[in-house]
Formats: sequence, C-alpha cells, structure tokens
Amino acid sequence: MASNSAKPQSVHDFTVKDAKGNDVDLSIYKGKVLLIVNVASQCGLTNSNYTDLTKLYEKYKDQGFEILAFPCNQFGSQEPGTNEEIQQFACTRFKAEYPIFDKVDVNGSNAAPLYKFLKSSKGGFLGDSVKWNFSKFLVDKEGCVVDRYAPTTSPLSIEKDIKKLLEKA
Repeated sequence: MASNSAKPQSVHDFTVKDAKGNDVDLSIYKGKVLLIVNVASQCGLTNSNYTDLTKLYEKYKDQGFEILAFPCNQFGSQEPGTNEEIQQFACTRFKAEYPIFDKVDVNGSNAAPLYKFLKSSKGGFLGDSVKWNFSKFLVDKEGCVVDRYAPTTSPLSIEKDIKKLLEKA
C-alpha cells in the first residue's frame, strides 16, 4: 500500500489480498488493460455478468487484458460464501480463469483502499459509492481509471472500450 504521504497515482500503487490471503502487488499488471469488478454469487446479475466476463476474458486475455474480481457481500448479502466457496463457484460454474481476490467492502469506512481510489477517480452517476454488485471500472495500461460502468451494463457492451485501450501503444 502506498505510504500516507504519497497519494496513490494509479491502480498499480496498491497491494491486495488474493483469495488465499497472499499479497498481490497490482504493479504486476502494468501494461495490461484491467476490468475491476465487485462480484457476487447470489445476485440476479450473476449469471449474465460472469458469463460475459468469461467470454471477454477468453477473447482478450492473450492481448493484454485482465479481469480482477473482488467478491463483496455488502449488497443484499449476496456473497455469503468463503473465499474458497466463491472461487469454486466462479471457476466451476462459469469457468472463470481470471483472478478472484479476497472478499472486500467497496463502500463505507472499511472500504478497501483500492476501491476508495477507484471511486475517487471515477464518481458514479449517483455519487461516488458503488451501488450494487458487478459495478465495473475500466483501467488503462498505466493503471488510470478511464471509465466506470453500472451493474446492469453488460460486460460485452464495453468490449469496444476495452479494444480501444488494448490498441493504444
């Protein structure tokens, strides 16, 4: 995590926990286009979002695209499982090959520092807070947040934005 004196300039300045509790320095994603999503297993949006995310990932993972999924139980308690259960659900049912991280809060005083940064970089339609599961933040190769999408926005509908960022040198 960036020290208190230096305000994080990009997503690459953060260290997060993976589903097994290991530290992951997000600078390993420098040069990649990222889609950061707060996910849930028991949401009405789960099937369509996970299905589309898997399609996007399969199509672009070899071109420098990565999805970072952060389980969150803040919306209707729709992600009650353990990290292990969440990973098994996503990987078995939706063949998710992208990383699924430790469960986090995205809003409130205990919000993960990464999510505080994402929200401050791109406020939402109704203010900064994340409104529901499957809010999506699109991040360029330099780690800057370039766009934010509503939970109801289909991942496939933002494919053109992803392609544009991948084509940038």
